[in-house]
Amino acid sequence: MTEQDGAAHNRKPGVLIVRPEPGLSETVEAARTLGWEPFAASSLHIEPRFVPQQSGVAAALVTSSQSLPALEQAVARDLPIFAVGDATSRRARERGFTHVESASGNAGDLAALVRARLTPENGTLLLLSGKGHGAALAAELRTNGFRVRRRVAYASRPQHDLPSPVLRAWQQGEISLVLSFSAGSARTLCRALRSTDCVIRNMPAIAISAATARVLEHNGFRPVRTAAHPDAANMLRLLGAASAAVSSG
Repeated sequence: MTEQDGAAHNRKPGVLIVRPEPGLSETVEAARTLGWEPFAASSLHIEPRFVPQQSGVAAALVTSSQSLPALEQAVARDLPIFAVGDATSRRARERGFTHVESASGNAGDLAALVRARLTPENGTLLLLSGKGHGAALAAELRTNGFRVRRRVAYASRPQHDLPSPVLRAWQQGEISLVLSFSAGSARTLCRALRSTDCVIRNMPAIAISAATARVLEHNGFRPVRTAAHPDAANMLRLLGAASAAVSSG
């Protein structure tokens, strides 16, 4: 075996992680711990929006960690906060919010948590979400009698170009798997790859949701496994299983 063959034999399998910060760096480190060589693509550029201080609200709802900078501007640290997932909930606590509950899921789970904890008589709810998002959640809660004040906490736009290390690794066959944390990120990745000479066909992937999986499958990713629950822990569980399969192979 040549030195070059030995280096290739000892190389860790590569995984492309497609998600914006916050969360991307955490997932990169987790993937490395699981025995992968991680490659990062933020896929979305996040533009925070200023939200002035909000008075007369009983609780705040956040559908993404991207909303947390606006949350800090808008409300007191002791206001009840309902977060869509465990990571967002943890990050809210790290920023000093003292009454935080996690829906551990998606927007539907968040609505269910609010209905379980509050009634319309408690007062107005502040919903902080991204531009173009949150309308369905607000409508569902209003149908149940809640007053909802929706504010845009951030806007996102696609990153049209992939980082050079990612393109080089893909072209050299160093990426064995893709992790995609949203349907939007998946669409951005596929558009970026199609604009290059990178071949998508039959690249395995792990998707955070069924909607994300549909985007990946439509663009030629195979096979695509979907997390049992839409959070990073379940994504990493699948990544760990894939790592074991690659090692045994």
